[in-house]
Amino acid sequence: MTDANASRPLLIVDDDATFVRVLSRALGSRGFEAIGATRADEARVLARRHQPRYCVLDLKLGEENGLKLISELHALVPEMRILLLTGYASIATAVEAIKRGAHDYLAKPVDADAVVRALLEGEGPASIDDEPPEAPEAPLALRRLEWEHIQRVLTECDGNISETARRLGMHRRTLQRKLGKHPVRERPDTEG
Repeated sequence: MTDANASRPLLIVDDDATFVRVLSRALGSRGFEAIGATRADEARVLARRHQPRYCVLDLKLGEENGLKLISELHALVPEMRILLLTGYASIATAVEAIKRGAHDYLAKPVDADAVVRALLEGEGPASIDDEPPEAPEAPLALRRLEWEHIQRVLTECDGNISETARRLGMHRRTLQRKLGKHPVRERPDTEG
């Protein structure tokens, strides 16, 4: 390993301390120097102090929103490559994460090798053989479309549940129940 590759400082930001510890260990064994934060304010301090090259950031940080933290981390470390993770994946949050400066977006659960691929992808010279991903063969299910629409409106409302419920014409508690559930799968996992 050359000196250029010997140090790959990485900030992991997730409100689940166990997840931070497990991912830190897994990425440490893959050549990263992982430091962890469970709150946004802690992440800002660590980013300022350590100037990490990489960041794995959770979308939901307790009451805080990881999307808002993306631009703040880039202000502290402009060259930081940010991977946004979430257990509540939606097209709207993926698009918003990329717009705000995340380099990639993955849905939990995710393994350490997928995280490494996402963090390091595109760092080398670009390949002209890269093909765009294939479009899905079947349309999204109605329940999944509803989830995507709710997520898009929630993103437009900057995470404000009351405003989102008002715009969607539903009761705030109904919206909270829908958001408390994990997103529906796009297609059933069946082998043909």
